[in-house]
Amino acid sequence: MAVIKVMDTILANKIAAGEVVERCASVVKELVENSIDANSTDVKVELIESGVKKICVTDNGKGMDKEDAVNCFLRHATSKLRNEEDLFHINTLGFRGEALASIASVSKVTLTTCASDIGTIVNIEGGKIIEVKNGDARRGTIIEVNDLFFNTPARLKYLKSLYTELAHITDYMNKLALSHPDIRFTLINDNKVLLKTDGSGNLLKVINSIYGASVSRKMLSVHTESADYEITGYISLPEVYRSKNNSIITIVNGRIVKNSKLNSSINEAYHSYKPDNYYPIVVLNIEVDTSLVDVNIHPTKMDIKFSKLNELIELVTTMIKDKIKVKTLIPNAKEDIKESYSINKIEYDYHENINTVSEPVTKYNIEEQTLDFEEYVVNNDLTSDTNDDELDLEDKVKSERLPILYPVGLVWGTYIICQNEIGMYLIDQHAAKERVNYEIFKEKLATSNTKMPMLVPLTLEIPNNEYIILEKNMSMLTSMGFTIEEFGLNTIIVKEHPTWIKDNINEVIKRIIEAVINREKDFNLQRFNDHLAATLACKASIKANTSITMDEAKNLIEDLRKCDNPFNCPHGRPTIIIYTKSDLEKLFKRSGF
Repeated sequence: MAVIKVMDTILANKIAAGEVVERCASVVKELVENSIDANSTDVKVELIESGVKKICVTDNGKGMDKEDAVNCFLRHATSKLRNEEDLFHINTLGFRGEALASIASVSKVTLTTCASDIGTIVNIEGGKIIEVKNGDARRGTIIEVNDLFFNTPARLKYLKSLYTELAHITDYMNKLALSHPDIRFTLINDNKVLLKTDGSGNLLKVINSIYGASVSRKMLSVHTESADYEITGYISLPEVYRSKNNSIITIVNGRIVKNSKLNSSINEAYHSYKPDNYYPIVVLNIEVDTSLVDVNIHPTKMDIKFSKLNELIELVTTMIKDKIKVKTLIPNAKEDIKESYSINKIEYDYHENINTVSEPVTKYNIEEQTLDFEEYVVNNDLTSDTNDDELDLEDKVKSERLPILYPVGLVWGTYIICQNEIGMYLIDQHAAKERVNYEIFKEKLATSNTKMPMLVPLTLEIPNNEYIILEKNMSMLTSMGFTIEEFGLNTIIVKEHPTWIKDNINEVIKRIIEAVINREKDFNLQRFNDHLAATLACKASIKANTSITMDEAKNLIEDLRKCDNPFNCPHGRPTIIIYTKSDLEKLFKRSGF
């Protein structure tokens, strides 16, 4: 007797739902993307209990007739692909034809839609059509998803807290709003508005709606293109960063995507301008021919493959570096850049088991910030399309980035007090010297391999496991200018060292050898030299609580002004901050009365 049988359609849809419908945010994603594909200009998402009880998406798109309203719930039913060739030129957000069938199989769905004079209402429960009837002639579509996972209790049980589910939905809606600033998006949970954009097409306005005025004021507009790619968007000043990398948003042909190599390259472009374990806020729109990308590699359609990824990475990296390197990046001491989101504060009495969640007590503490946006856009030099060709002389760029400063004192043997006509500056002498040393060491590592003999050769005994690694990488030390020989069991003797090592010679050599032994598997010589230069610079710099003379302070400031990046130490900490004259007058109540 045959034991292999074709699955029941509803069972197959439930299995497919395991990939397509992971959580409430997955439902919102699929439904809103359908609204966008239907050419909607106004999309409203209403949630009850973070979408667990109800998700309702209302749009003003082209709608469907009665036949399509029924067929759209069939598996692999789609209007977006006609033949195999279309799969290689996908220009819509959805195309698989799995989402609605999967959602309907694990919930109770009511679809109300209209494409002409007569509307259609379809009721489905657990994948079975209960009723199909005529409805109102309101153009567009309303789809309600109630009691998600009501017939798959195991999935319901392992949903996270209401807070977590709402956070995922909000995060994705924010990204959708950023990817389509020409669409009005509204997100409501339990009758509280969490997101509302105006659909004006102004991306900076959307950034302001999501992150707040304090962040939008510190965004830089960017634009570049090549034969294959056109990139536009906004990047944050290095002083604005987040603890998670979901603040890096890449959009390809209107689709929010994730590509780890691309995101890493964006973060790497900010290297030494910010702490390495934090991430900038970046929104990049990438336009590319659909034949050069493949989005059909995962059911979520967020993973994507580029046929010319290296070209894209080089283009993006160069664009960001060129934009940052001509900006004056001195943070204002009075400004407090806080992590702000469309939900400033949401508190729930929650547990990990969704079935034991009590009624959510939602508290919204949203600080009102008034911003005359049109006036701001006009007057904000950060968002204007500055012609960088005007800054073609490197020396001119450097001198303009860090103004002439006059040191007048030292606080706690750590901070240099300076002044000019603009205001009062505080310079962290250790961070400043670290930056100066870093750029010197980095240049020496890249260009110099001349050597000099040790007055007293350095003998080092190394654990046997580390000695094996060192033997394998000995050529790296030789190329730097070291002469090293074996000197017994697991022991080496250093006879010559590069001429650029002048102070703390034995300590510096030990640290270099340690860095070679501990280098990562995916080795990159440039990254290694950068890390080594930063390590050496830190050890060779002025320590805190070390008093220096005013002449030494002047020399340090002049050396800092010559640096490629005078605003941050190699680890991303600021070297200098400013209190403007206006700030000081306000603090002492000398203005504003």
